[in-house]
Amino acid sequence: MGLSPKGVRLLLEGGRALGLDLEAHLSAFSRLYDLLMEANLRTNLTALRTEEEVVVKHFLDSLTLLTLPLFQGAWRVLDLGTGAGFPGLPLKIVRPELEVTLLDATKKKVAFVAHAVEALGLKGAYPLWGRAEELAHLPEHREAYHRVVARAVAPLCVLVELGLPFVALGGYMVAQKGPRVAEEVAPLPRALALLGGGLVTVHSLVLPVAQEERNLVVVPKEASTPARYPRRPGVPEKNPLC
Repeated sequence: MGLSPKGVRLLLEGGRALGLDLEAHLSAFSRLYDLLMEANLRTNLTALRTEEEVVVKHFLDSLTLLTLPLFQGAWRVLDLGTGAGFPGLPLKIVRPELEVTLLDATKKKVAFVAHAVEALGLKGAYPLWGRAEELAHLPEHREAYHRVVARAVAPLCVLVELGLPFVALGGYMVAQKGPRVAEEVAPLPRALALLGGGLVTVHSLVLPVAQEERNLVVVPKEASTPARYPRRPGVPEKNPLC
């Protein structure tokens, strides 16, 4: 079935507004849309139900990351709390040279992502099930990623503790946030001093079609994260570092 002519138009026009030519990726996004809609009939993967919502608030919203120059190159990327595969799957479709690990703590979501990766033939995309608080202590994941991305996962004071331990020195964590970002950024310096993060920059933009404000919060990794972080599962949320 795939995207309707209206869905295709929204995707292409929205892509152009973000500086992206998505023409070559239409079939992949159409297939991903079908996979998502089919899976959603059996299990609640996403609250977004209409074609326009999926195109704008999953596909295009994920691709706002590509307005930054940080994703040009064969970087190792961790999508922290990927859910049904966002932003990781759209990133991998449009930037196939990226190696993308898609992490989530919910098994049914990781199962869907694995199905989508196989159906789309995405090489170098790795679904991963587990808790960030545990996986970040394993040598194969500790400070092993050039970029860590997260969309609508947790408040920034929690998110930096979950994400920065995965980021290699000299790498970046990017959190996708809505309009009310200033109050989340303000207390961050205390947590970043503990976790090895540097000076935060915030890049504001408008989500195409929806005309909603989005903010990309970029956190550089400047020092190694002490071994005690992240703390055990549940603690970062209950007792944030800032």
